[in-house]
Amino acid sequence: MPRAGALAGLLTALALCAGDAVARTFPFGPRTRGVNDLGNQFVPFHAHLWDLLHGRADGGLPLNWSSGYGTSFLPDLGTYLSSPFALLVVVFPRDDIDLAVYVITVLKMAVAAAAMSLLLLVRRPGPWWGAAVLGASYALCGWAVVEASYNPMWLDGLIALPLLCLVGEWVRTGRHPVLAPVVVAVVWVANFYTAYMATIGAALVLLAHGVPGWRLLGRAARTVLLGVGLAAPVLVPVLLGSRHAHPGWTRGFTPAGWGEVAARVLPATYGFFTPAVFLGTSALLLAAALPFHRRVPPRERWTWTGLVAGVVLSLQWEPTHLVWHVFATPNGSPYRQTFVLAGLVVLAAWTGVSYGWPGWRALAGGTLVLGVIAAGAVSGGLASGWAYALFAAGLAAGVGGVALVRLGARRYGVAGAVLLAGALVGQAAATTAYADRERVARLDDYPAWGAAHEARAAAVADADGWPRHRTDPGHPQLTGNDPLLVGGQGAAYYSSHTPAVLTRTLAALGGGWTSNGRNLQSLDNPVTDALFGVAARWRGTRLVRNADVLPLVTVRPGTGELRYGASPFRNQELLLGSRVYDLPADGACPVGSDVHVWAPDFTGTARLGAGAPVELRGGLPKRRAPMTPLGTQRTAGARVVLAGRGAVPSSGGVGCLDRTRLAAAVARLRAAGAVAVRVTAGGVRADLPPGTRGTAVLAAPRIPGWRCEGLPAGSYGGLVAVAVTGGRPAVECRFRPPGLRAGTAAGALALAALVALRTAGRLRATKTSPPHHRAVTPTAGGKA
Repeated sequence: MPRAGALAGLLTALALCAGDAVARTFPFGPRTRGVNDLGNQFVPFHAHLWDLLHGRADGGLPLNWSSGYGTSFLPDLGTYLSSPFALLVVVFPRDDIDLAVYVITVLKMAVAAAAMSLLLLVRRPGPWWGAAVLGASYALCGWAVVEASYNPMWLDGLIALPLLCLVGEWVRTGRHPVLAPVVVAVVWVANFYTAYMATIGAALVLLAHGVPGWRLLGRAARTVLLGVGLAAPVLVPVLLGSRHAHPGWTRGFTPAGWGEVAARVLPATYGFFTPAVFLGTSALLLAAALPFHRRVPPRERWTWTGLVAGVVLSLQWEPTHLVWHVFATPNGSPYRQTFVLAGLVVLAAWTGVSYGWPGWRALAGGTLVLGVIAAGAVSGGLASGWAYALFAAGLAAGVGGVALVRLGARRYGVAGAVLLAGALVGQAAATTAYADRERVARLDDYPAWGAAHEARAAAVADADGWPRHRTDPGHPQLTGNDPLLVGGQGAAYYSSHTPAVLTRTLAALGGGWTSNGRNLQSLDNPVTDALFGVAARWRGTRLVRNADVLPLVTVRPGTGELRYGASPFRNQELLLGSRVYDLPADGACPVGSDVHVWAPDFTGTARLGAGAPVELRGGLPKRRAPMTPLGTQRTAGARVVLAGRGAVPSSGGVGCLDRTRLAAAVARLRAAGAVAVRVTAGGVRADLPPGTRGTAVLAAPRIPGWRCEGLPAGSYGGLVAVAVTGGRPAVECRFRPPGLRAGTAAGALALAALVALRTAGRLRATKTSPPHHRAVTPTAGGKA
């Protein structure tokens, strides 16, 4: 078994690296692989994990002080970083974070291949090298190399499926009652979303053995429930983090055309809204030959054939689609469960091989089935001539390889094995290279760490003064999570758990976004910089500093809540407590004022008079253009000129900021603000001037989980607030991620139940074991 796993992992890594090298993609060439969420989320979050592990992060497990002016970190940890493989970032240099994520990606896929090869040999004996080739074929399925390779958290599901099927074997045979729930817990912690799908797949494999009895069903349910319970300290905060998040964009499920589904069985095809079912053609041939393989018992032949067909149909029917996706159509790809189908196809192929390599009749039947699929792919429009050529070559290699192995002689068997393995590596490498180039052409991309990152990181580190003030890595943004990637403490934040209150608050103040409000951008504005204590920010090609900023905790008069209106200029003034903007009806600002334009739904350029144009990227609800500075009014009568498309505010779209009034307002608030602020990974303590009364406001979003002075924190304009009475020398606010206490209690209960079950099992074993008799040596007289 170890040599099968080693060979499977080696073939997988070889195919991936060869494909990336052919495409000249990082780390084998100049092309970035940091597309979409890989560059925008996963690399920055792994960089933040590196900082945490090296003691350099602003915050800890409860709070991430770098992003979104202070957000809950535990949900992000449980979503993006809870895989055991993520810890490997610690051994890489910080500026090799892209390489670290790439190595983790390759390693996950290699481990998935090894795990599948182990499962195959545990289920039924057969040729070890055949198990290795099929295990690698599973790990190199189209879903893995085309979609999950830039969503590395999904790859934990690729590992989870064979591991959970192995747990199913243990449940069926009554073995490893303690280890089984632990394995379930590990895979659910690593990535609960794909682990849920893998659990369904493992249940289907268990059912393929026949209708289980109630005792077996109870043991299986208990194993899963105990495992999920052990994972609850991570899972519950993630669940509640999603519940408090700003809703992303939604899309109703529309099944892909059957021609497109057929096309994705072929190598070197691409499509975001179709199931990437590609496996090495040899694996597909062996699975397609199963119904015609007479040496396999009929019940097994038709059970596995029916199971694969049923799962294919379940991908296309909305009710079962919803079951696969936790009863909610996901944002983006609607076929995220495709890896389960790939695993079932490989298991079906192994079922046939374990009874002997298929003969000519079975191979002819399998070839006919694949020929029908290839013919059906013509109508899909996704397969090129190269895809058909690779498919035909792989099919020929599969037939030839099986024929050589069946000859029986060692030299022919070795040649057949090399032919089957070589065909898999070639097809998978070609598919990887094709996907590398297609992704960059179709998706947003982000550069690997380089000189631009180094320059910005060095400047931000040099200006860093947290928690005395914030430093924003600013514009132009390198990713949606620049504070995590290059340092600082800014508004930018992109996550599945972006808090709704943060999105609403920044939008009210003129902030911009993409991804329907989940990808929040840095807000370059003197008033919001003052309010959130941003004393330095990157702008264009250099770092700029600002002296007119407030401490992290300030005090406002009175104890009432703040209600925002429609104008972000007036909303900033409400939060500041002073009028600092003029809103001219004719769009012309007084000379000497700073001109800002607000047109959230507009896409194009804006310029002040004959000044340089500034880009605006609107298009609600997907994109929202932020309030944007256009420069200082130098000439009387110069107006803002917009060129592009989209709606613009009928009035109030231009704000004229008076810097003198802003400085005076900041000075008044600073005089009543905290005299000292201490920030930890889980809260804030602020010392106040003697006799302070009013509302202490922490310049951080009031996300669920904040408590001040032992009570739930209040809200002041979406920020954390607590009433202050005279004589109180300080205020203290603590943050506990929602669900942490409940999740920990559930985990402790599951652990206690597991210990109790194990203890009871040992007691039963002791009672039912035969008694041990002490040997008695006869005395000299022959009597004991």
